[in-house]
Amino acid sequence: MKNKLIGLVACYLQLFTVANAQTPGVLSRRLPPGTKVERDIEYSHIDGVSLKLDIYSPEQPIEHSAPLVVWIHGGAWLGGDKQACPAVRLVKRGYIVASVNYRLSQKAIYPAQIQDCKTAIRWLRAHAEEYHIDAARIGAWGSSAGGHLVALLGTSGGVDELNPSTLKHRQLSDRVQAVCDFFGPTDFLQMDKHALASAPFKHDAPDSPESKLIGAAIQENPDLVARANPIFYVSSDDPPFLIMHGDQDPLVPFHQSELLAQALSAVGVDNQFQLVKGYGHGLSGNNEVDAQVDEFFDRILKPSLR
Repeated sequence: MKNKLIGLVACYLQLFTVANAQTPGVLSRRLPPGTKVERDIEYSHIDGVSLKLDIYSPEQPIEHSAPLVVWIHGGAWLGGDKQACPAVRLVKRGYIVASVNYRLSQKAIYPAQIQDCKTAIRWLRAHAEEYHIDAARIGAWGSSAGGHLVALLGTSGGVDELNPSTLKHRQLSDRVQAVCDFFGPTDFLQMDKHALASAPFKHDAPDSPESKLIGAAIQENPDLVARANPIFYVSSDDPPFLIMHGDQDPLVPFHQSELLAQALSAVGVDNQFQLVKGYGHGLSGNNEVDAQVDEFFDRILKPSLR
């Protein structure tokens, strides 16, 4: 049984990696023309772990501050890395892009992951002038586990219980102004109920990625699961959301995204849920999806250009 579960988790990680690897050029560290990068910038050091991010920007000097899009990688909260950053393509559209690493679940259980993401947002605001970032226009984009974390960034802005005990830049906001959530989980307790027949494993298993995230079997700890659910924190002042999910996703049922969209709509938050026909756990290679992401961030973060 143990070997079977290890194999299933490996499958999960492989598919999450595919979901993040939007283009071979990103993985091989080749940059789009006109783009430069500063890698491995330490934004926090906690419990012996150095947390780092990469910042992508135009090669040519920019005269004015630019909106920022922060990419949060997937990987079942067990793997993945900031190096795979499909958001890099937004630099040519006039954005600064930051790609963030966070503590994985084998290093620290939830809420460490969202604490790290919030710390990164505050660090980026603290260094906005240095990197020509408009601190009032920050978007977050992530896929799968990263989709879960950016959804949490969007719904839990200002929630003190999700701040680390050793918080720097406390005077700065952890809120983001736009969220693009690609097939992120929400309510872990409902995942198996709505899973496709082709689902490779059970999320309710005591050592599933979701159970590893919270440090306990999810079905036996509903209170812990609730506090890892972005829907738990939804309020009417949340930023606009674009939520996209393949209807053939074998790992994260699209019902998870439906739940989030319904919760946001119930309190009047601007949101768009797009079910992408024929796609599984990943949306790479879909030009219509790329165009929707571009339009969303432009509409919210660059309204003066529209």
